[in-house]
This record gives sequence, structure tokens and C-alpha cells, in this order.
Amino acid sequence: FNNVPIAVDLRIKNHAAMDALRRGDATRDDIDVLIGAFNMCEAYARLRPELGADWAEEIKAGQDALFAVGQRGAASSRFILKAQELVAMNLVMEIHDAQLDQTTVRDMELAMDIIDKEYKAKKMRPIVTKEMA
Repeated sequence: FNNVPIAVDLRIKNHAAMDALRRGDATRDDIDVLIGAFNMCEAYARLRPELGADWAEEIKAGQDALFAVGQRGAASSRFILKAQELVAMNLVMEIHDAQLDQTTVRDMELAMDIIDKEYKAKKMRPIVTKEMA
């Protein structure tokens, strides 16, 4: 990652959120940080295949695990992991860390464009739906 301070800051935020979730202390903000990291992980893999396209199934499994944790905790704001969810999410975090080692700020911008397009096209699944609110 060409801009080291940004990469360090991202890693600290991502891993702090993951650690809070592991401990059972995660807040909605922590879940939002993880959603952002996992979305970026998927977007990087789509942007440049060498950044993890071969891990697409594992990335999806980690996103599914995060989605499940988020849905279970949405009403109570208590986000409790199941063991297999922790394993899947830890792998996505490892993939994302490896991506950050190999990307530039420009890659980050392009990956964020992918996420923005998905969001605008309503292709993302919301954790909290209108029915739940």
C-alpha cells in the first residue's frame, strides 16, 4: 500500500472491530467497520483478479457470516459470533490484509467506486430491513 499511514490506520480499525466482536463487545460502529472492510475485500478481488478472485467463495462466506451476526444483533445491539462465523470472518480479514499489502490509493478509490455502484444499484443486502425497523 503506497500510503502507509492510511494502511496502518485501516488495519488498526479493522482489527480493533474484529477483536471487539470476538470478545462480544462489538458495537454497531464496529459492525459498520467490518462491513466496510469486507465490502472492500470483495471489491479488490473484483477490481484485480490477482487480489483474491480465487478466494471469492471464502470472501462470500465471510460476508454471509457477518450478515448473520449483524441480523441477530440488530435488535439488541449484542453481536455474538458462532465459531464457524469467526473462522470465516478471520479468513476474510487475512485476505484483506494481504490485499492492503499489494494495493495503491488509486486501487482503493477504484474499489470504492465498485461499492458505490453496487449500493446505487441496490445490489447490497441491508442488515436491517424496513420490516425490522
